[in-house]
Amino acid sequence: MNTQRAKEIAESPVMANVIYNGKPIYIQHVDEQNETARIYPILDPENEREVLLSELLEQ
Repeated sequence: MNTQRAKEIAESPVMANVIYNGKPIYIQHVDEQNETARIYPILDPENEREVLLSELLEQ
């Protein structure tokens, strides 16, 4: 996923269908310099992690 699209999704009040490792996730924050995002699985909000934007897939 490109940085601009990830930022749009993170800032939008509308939930987008984004997948990481086969699971739907929520993007909390995008780090443009490192091309990473702070995410958590929708069904496991306690499991926050930092991942590369290239590992995120919008469906």
